[in-house]
Amino acid sequence: MSKTEDETTHFGYKTVKTDDKETMVASVFHSVAKQYDVMNDLMSFGVHRLWKRFTIDASGVRPGNSILDLAGGTGDLTAKFSKLTGPQGKVILADINSSMLNVGRDKLRDLGIVGNVDYVQANAEALPFDDNSFDIVTIAFGLRNVTDKDKALRSIYRVLKPGGRLLVLEFSKPEHDLLNKAYDFYSFNILPKMGELVAKDGESYQYLAESIRMHPDQETLKSMMDEAGFEQTTYHNLTGGIVALHKGYKF
Repeated sequence: MSKTEDETTHFGYKTVKTDDKETMVASVFHSVAKQYDVMNDLMSFGVHRLWKRFTIDASGVRPGNSILDLAGGTGDLTAKFSKLTGPQGKVILADINSSMLNVGRDKLRDLGIVGNVDYVQANAEALPFDDNSFDIVTIAFGLRNVTDKDKALRSIYRVLKPGGRLLVLEFSKPEHDLLNKAYDFYSFNILPKMGELVAKDGESYQYLAESIRMHPDQETLKSMMDEAGFEQTTYHNLTGGIVALHKGYKF
């Protein structure tokens, strides 16, 4: 019997068995994979591209670096890292979801991005890489979908090289009440309808909205990174705290 069989966690606002969450999240992303890029542009009015560019700029990437783009999905960060780390570097686009990974691989190959990029289906809680493997690990809009976030942070810490850094780009808690109320209205009244119209799947986008609200706020996530062993942890609010970029080092 699994030790988590009787334990529960959240799937959006629902309480589910811990053992079941991974499959339920997988179903969401199998459903939305083909329309993921289109929906990202629509949902964020294109601003997600600026958030990702800020993450790249904050990463300190150098030619020859080894980089893990975890929960890398359709490969936006991988594409930019591939160019910046150069032919002597290596970027691994890793995602637990095969549909997302396939969409990302096809997209990057269509863009001619080959040679220094590999694709690995991997669970963030148990990364299949050697200790001290990467100069940089990024996880953009993926940590909130991980069942055991503490376990994932420890796993990321293990695979980072000494001096390496983790960057977590994730939806967070807006800094002002008025923005928070407007964001709630948009998330629960407009986003699922948009998902229904464009991706023919309003239910998955309802889950995504709920998962954002259940994700730890800025200070809580910073503390979780500290607990996992990261040092010099900081975060930077973007778009009024709708999104935050957390950064921490392994020394």
